[in-house]
Amino acid sequence: MRNLVIYNHGKDSIPWGEKALAFAEVAKCQNFEFISLDYRPCNDPDERLKQLLAMDWSTYQSIVLVGSSMGGYVITVASEHIKPKGLFLIAPAFYLPGYQRTVFKPTADYIEIFHGWQDEVVPVENVLRFCQQYDAHLHLLNADHRLLSILPIMLEAFEHFLVHCQSE
Repeated sequence: MRNLVIYNHGKDSIPWGEKALAFAEVAKCQNFEFISLDYRPCNDPDERLKQLLAMDWSTYQSIVLVGSSMGGYVITVASEHIKPKGLFLIAPAFYLPGYQRTVFKPTADYIEIFHGWQDEVVPVENVLRFCQQYDAHLHLLNADHRLLSILPIMLEAFEHFLVHCQSE
């Protein structure tokens, strides 16, 4: 049985930043392989989506998608095709100007979102709207858009999330 976590970084981030490295450690401890895609050459969310969907994930039994900011938008749209076990969203860039999709059809069994009250990039209202429509589990904490101040809390939740995704 092969399990995979695919990490999708944000617009101004890098594939192996502090969050990605921390999430990779948790994934490995839970027997998940971990891939962090490099989207730096492209800041267009729809082009990033094409890059993700061009990959072959057919050899994995269980896939969990993790996305931060623009990466959260990308994995939510991609979930319609990849059909992951779970979506773990970090300050997802929903309902922002320049993002083509405003209606989503996430197919993941489990959706968990972390968002900061102090986020100046993605309004809290956008995430609340998504959660109401798609029955996502939301953690709203006192943090900014990057959420690094609450990284230990996210990692603990991510560990439980992966256990939950493997249990069925």
